[in-house]
Amino acid sequence: MKNLWSIRMRASKKVKSQKSKVKTQNSKYTEIHISGAEGLYETSEIQKVVRKYVERALNHSRGQADRIIITIEDIKQKPQTITALPVVTIENATPKEGGKMARQLLQGSNISKAAIDKAFGLIKKTGMRGAAIITAEKGVRLEPHRGRGIRVSRLGITKSALKHLSSRLLRYGINTETVQEALILASKVLSFKHVIAELCMSDDPDYTTGYVATKKFGYVRIPHIKNKASRSGGRAFFVKEGIDVEDLATYLEKRPVIVGKISCCRGIIPFDEILSHPHMQSRSEEGIRK
Repeated sequence: MKNLWSIRMRASKKVKSQKSKVKTQNSKYTEIHISGAEGLYETSEIQKVVRKYVERALNHSRGQADRIIITIEDIKQKPQTITALPVVTIENATPKEGGKMARQLLQGSNISKAAIDKAFGLIKKTGMRGAAIITAEKGVRLEPHRGRGIRVSRLGITKSALKHLSSRLLRYGINTETVQEALILASKVLSFKHVIAELCMSDDPDYTTGYVATKKFGYVRIPHIKNKASRSGGRAFFVKEGIDVEDLATYLEKRPVIVGKISCCRGIIPFDEILSHPHMQSRSEEGIRK
């Protein structure tokens, strides 16, 4: 494998704080997240990727960023290669129905009601910067810095795996960067042995599809999980009790991981079928973080 670089983009914008009603020079502003993207790339791809990331930051549905930070880091450590989660989509019509389905998937993965309620409560608020870490049984938050959360980083996909993934997603009309990037991220998160599931809703007001990712059911896309124009969104990772949080944070934020193999993509499947015939993870032990 050629030398790889981690390219990361974070874009934000300062907006008038709701608490400050009078516009003066001393008015307080708050910084809101506009866009983010990252991946592992070869040296020859750096300029092209940077241009693409800047273009995304300047033309986003959340508004135009006034601060764009690009970080380009030489990856010294050999990336761990993993297999992507299998992809399936369920059909639902309303956020209420989508939320109910998400809860059933999480409960089917042995996540307690207390933990699920905690996750939905956090995600429905605006302003979550990173992911929350929640214990699956007691529903306790574990991330060291709650304002910052955990940011999954240093992740990517090989060119051959991306080609196969694009081909499979294209069959079902979902071959977008949004789906690709979310699947890569979820696959890294679930590759850690003590992570049981992830719940995610995008904070993009124009994107209303969320997902539940678990070792039991795979990556399950849930359309219409929130109302259009809603800016709420975020991520929650459900973990086993007694987990070493520092070990998890190091893996998710620092350990280079690359998707090298693609699982099945099955399109829209009846929800009852997903629940009654779950995908039992078949990845080899090499793909699971000990």
